[in-house]
Amino acid sequence: MTTSEQADGQTQRWVLQFCHGYDGPFLDCARQYAVLFKGTSYKVCTVYLTGKPSAEVERGSASDEVIFLDYSSAQVRGLKLGAIRDFRRIAASRDFALCIAHRFKPIYVALLGSSLPVIGVHHAFGDYKRRSRQLFANFFRKRLMLLGVSNAVRDDMRTCLPGWPAERIETLYNRIDVEAVQAEQVSREVAREHLGLPQDAWVVGNVGRLHPDKDQATLIRGFALALPQLPAGSLLVVMGSGRLEAQLKELALELGVNESVRFLGQVANGRRYFKAFDVFALTSDHEPFGMVLLEAMAAGVPVICSDCGGGREVVEGVGQLFPLGNVLALADLLGSTPEIPQSVPFALQQHLQNSFSDEAVRVLFTKLHQEMFQ
Repeated sequence: MTTSEQADGQTQRWVLQFCHGYDGPFLDCARQYAVLFKGTSYKVCTVYLTGKPSAEVERGSASDEVIFLDYSSAQVRGLKLGAIRDFRRIAASRDFALCIAHRFKPIYVALLGSSLPVIGVHHAFGDYKRRSRQLFANFFRKRLMLLGVSNAVRDDMRTCLPGWPAERIETLYNRIDVEAVQAEQVSREVAREHLGLPQDAWVVGNVGRLHPDKDQATLIRGFALALPQLPAGSLLVVMGSGRLEAQLKELALELGVNESVRFLGQVANGRRYFKAFDVFALTSDHEPFGMVLLEAMAAGVPVICSDCGGGREVVEGVGQLFPLGNVLALADLLGSTPEIPQSVPFALQQHLQNSFSDEAVRVLFTKLHQEMFQ
């Protein structure tokens, strides 16, 4: 470890960010919290519990220092004593003001491996349904604050921890670097060429694992019902892979729309190609937030979402909602999408900037941080 830097004659203060890993959306989650301290007197050290060292991850973490503990998933089961020792060593290496820990295992290690105040960020439902986790959180609640990535996740935690003051379990939405995401997204023509889609087709897009939680079966049924009202040659395009692929393809065949449904599998850097879609539809039945909705909005693509979980909070006021699993309602919305007003993309951009950009969230985080440690 390097010695603490000096700033204005005072010891440099640091924020310790502790992440389970950097797979999927979690690298950007680390970036989201690191940039909250940009332009402040704090430096950020991000530690990954699992995952091999990676120069690309270092760059993407937006942190002053990145440490890879390089544990395997098997090694962090049980008591995680090795990880606790490593964390204790890191926490003692400089003047850390607080720890931001993502998901339960890093929260567990951070609380046992240091005396730091901990902000625990939760990205899923059900993290405190186990009695053992409730007891653990209650034991450490004087120096633990919990954040959910949506009101839906926040309310799930409040239900599981009824003795906690409401202000100790709050919401801080996920967000994106709007300009960076938009700079990465390619044009409609280039996106369609890359994905092998016809330039003149009307395209309904969906991105996600082929998993029961994402409920692409409802999407395929709704698309099949809406297809006669859609422009000739319309397509449903699904990016993602998973255990339901064969079952979903069979469903499209049974409904007679297999020629109009394209399964693209896992697409590297998929968000680059969202402008290939004319409308984006998310039919999840258990969505804590829905980062893909932000990426679709950044591309200026109108969004349809099931009326449940965090997804509803993301699109409310600018997108279209349908009752969970209601195929008829979804079909009606899909059938009306070719007439969406041209003003919608502008409204989506404003919604992103006002609620889900780094700048918008920084103000709220500063307020929550001050309230926790006043």
